[in-house]
Amino acid sequence: MSLLGIPPAVVNALGSILAILVIATLIVAAMHVSRAQGAPAELVLRIRSWWVMFAVFTLAIALNPTVSIVFFALISFLALKEYFSLIPTRRADRSVLFWAYLAIAVQYYWVGIGWYGMFLVFIPIYVFLLLPMRMLLIGETTHFLRATGSLQWGLMLLVFGLSHLAFLLALPEAGNPGAGGAGLVLYLVFLTQFNDVAQYVWGKLLGRHKVVPTVSPNKTLEGLIGGVLTTTLLAWLAGPWLTPLSGYQAAAAGLLIGFAGFIGDVNISALKRDLGVKDSGQLIPGHGGILDRVDSLTYTAPLFFHYLHYLHY
Repeated sequence: MSLLGIPPAVVNALGSILAILVIATLIVAAMHVSRAQGAPAELVLRIRSWWVMFAVFTLAIALNPTVSIVFFALISFLALKEYFSLIPTRRADRSVLFWAYLAIAVQYYWVGIGWYGMFLVFIPIYVFLLLPMRMLLIGETTHFLRATGSLQWGLMLLVFGLSHLAFLLALPEAGNPGAGGAGLVLYLVFLTQFNDVAQYVWGKLLGRHKVVPTVSPNKTLEGLIGGVLTTTLLAWLAGPWLTPLSGYQAAAAGLLIGFAGFIGDVNISALKRDLGVKDSGQLIPGHGGILDRVDSLTYTAPLFFHYLHYLHY
């Protein structure tokens, strides 16, 4: 173990990300000097926000696993709160929302004690059955199906889906002795966020053919393929350092993360388009709200977790 108890492999990976951020910051500074109008404001905001997110994430995985799990529970809470602020809710369901928020604490408690079985079934079975029952006891039947579906879909994505990210920290350390749970979390989060950036860059450079123009007009087939291939290459390179995955397993994980990240992204885009909003919030300058940052993770976290669990745990 090394600085702050973080495995050396994770420290090295964080150092590499830090170097990338420093280079990006210097490029933006050079653009500001060489161009009369300076660097684009959106780019400056994004770089600043990435520094903040890097610092917060590093602190989260540097502390003990319990504190880190609480941190991820807070992310789920903020994301669900933002989701509820966007979707139409019935006045009669105010008390039901309390139970939905309470489910976050219970779900992450199962993560904290490492109870894998209850972690898997608590929200998809118990919460899915109990919350509609609570809604029925209120006696309001108008838009019952829409209210039930909206509530359950939000819990599945933003609590159940994201909690898989935290459960990576609860996996037996013997399964990944080189980097531990922190390495798995860093691998997943970095590749997911890198995939978003790579698809955007390749789309800007080569994009010609729209993939889902009615949902996300800026998404192109060239951007999707270029981003997935770049992410797969990076996953193959980083896999032996941060995970127990072999070369071809890590490459397959990169493919999985690349395509799943795309689906998670356009899924939230469809939600925002249906609701008529551009960004889900303004919590992160230059990046929108929490939903805009965890959209891809809602798909990559559960799929990568079960892929990894099947192979090595």
